[in-house]
Amino acid sequence: MWEAALVFGGKMSVMIRRTLAIIGKLINDVLSFVIFSILDVLDLVFCFVYKVIDFFIEAEWKPCYCSSPKEAMNGTGRILVSEKGQSKKIVCLTSTKIQLEEISDTLYTRPSLVAEVSKTTVKELKRRKINDATTMVASINKSTVRSSSTFTVNNTIVEMLQEKIGGHKSHPIPRWSDCDCDTCNSWSNACKDTLFVHTDGPKDNVGDDVLFIHGFISSSAFWTETLFPNFSKSTKSAYRLFAIDLLGFGRSPKPHDSLYTIKEHLDMIERSVLEAHKVKSFHIVAHSLGCILALALAVKYPNSVKSLTLLAPPYFPTPKGEQATQYMMRKVAPRRVWPLIAFGASLACWYEHVSRTICLLICKNHRIWEFLTKLITRNRIKTYLIKGFCCHTHNAAWHTLHNIICGTAGKIEGYLDTVQNRLSCSVHIFHGEDDELIPVECSSNVKTKVPRANVNVVEKKDHITIVVGRQEAFARELEEIWKTSKLNG
Repeated sequence: MWEAALVFGGKMSVMIRRTLAIIGKLINDVLSFVIFSILDVLDLVFCFVYKVIDFFIEAEWKPCYCSSPKEAMNGTGRILVSEKGQSKKIVCLTSTKIQLEEISDTLYTRPSLVAEVSKTTVKELKRRKINDATTMVASINKSTVRSSSTFTVNNTIVEMLQEKIGGHKSHPIPRWSDCDCDTCNSWSNACKDTLFVHTDGPKDNVGDDVLFIHGFISSSAFWTETLFPNFSKSTKSAYRLFAIDLLGFGRSPKPHDSLYTIKEHLDMIERSVLEAHKVKSFHIVAHSLGCILALALAVKYPNSVKSLTLLAPPYFPTPKGEQATQYMMRKVAPRRVWPLIAFGASLACWYEHVSRTICLLICKNHRIWEFLTKLITRNRIKTYLIKGFCCHTHNAAWHTLHNIICGTAGKIEGYLDTVQNRLSCSVHIFHGEDDELIPVECSSNVKTKVPRANVNVVEKKDHITIVVGRQEAFARELEEIWKTSKLNG
């Protein structure tokens, strides 16, 4: 009798949990639909508001990605082009050569929530795609897809580009909606064209080098305030440690005219670390978005990388028939109000002008938020995470998110194939079991492409606490990885 009662109670408990889960999901879906539908409209309103404010304060109309690609490129010294069957690219002309830089189509093609769930809209888009596979349809309303027209690279385009660049002016002064503090603009005052690099260890290149690459809306402090103080004296005497602020973040340059493509990010890392410090071979430690840059760097220098340590790598294999960039955008920014980290990612990824408003309120006033945090906590906690979160421009965050995370979605598989087939270095992956932004399955996906990778899923840790809060243990793990790599090498 008691056994039957226990079994019955267990079944009832399971049924209650399932029912509550279904109800919770339903509430989340309904709230998400309502809130993001409102945000679709709000973003269009902000688009008009910012155009007017920009004109009165900066004396020129500022194009945005609600506009056509051709209009958005005006005044930037770049021309958008498209090649049949290939990604959209930006033509950049220097004094010696023309360069093509890939941009993500998610900058222009971001369907509203209403459009995405509308069968009529989907059918119409398919019909138009079939009628003209080479034409991108442009519109600016909440029920259609923002898209782009295309151009052909020819002599006329080159002449236009030369004329544009000839009259193009740089903007070292912060925009009215960006922070003007000394920390955020130290690069402008010093006229630096390299990243901010925090170095530790021996001054001379007597041992191994380690490059630390932070994730999205973060900074070098993610490493220097956690790991660096916990490395042993022997490690600091044997390794040169380089922690960078990525282009557009922290104390690094934040150029207004940059599109923050993967080429621009890699060029700055090479110029600021590899070339400036004469780095020949190195270990890489990267977190989240930084993992993509780490893979791209490893592919470019296959014989120089000694070990590759990735924390929460964002790798979602693209299903057959899906467009890689769009699929990645929906995975990292699912337009859900819960969990909160996914809600924040969705705001940053889908809404250009809403996210600019958030940057205006938070980033421009980050000194106030830091002061309030210290006041409330009575200065008991460090504010480096807040500084890393706030010290960037909207232009940098917006373009980096789309051109790196979304734009490279179709390339990551190739990067991993190269790591498996051409690189002999060890590969180590760490992932928080409770990571709600980049799920643990991403690391499992990497493991399927790189079987030799050692995957370590850390219990009760999330996207941030995979490092913060366990920095001493992680420092020991890294030292062991580097030591083992040195012995095997």
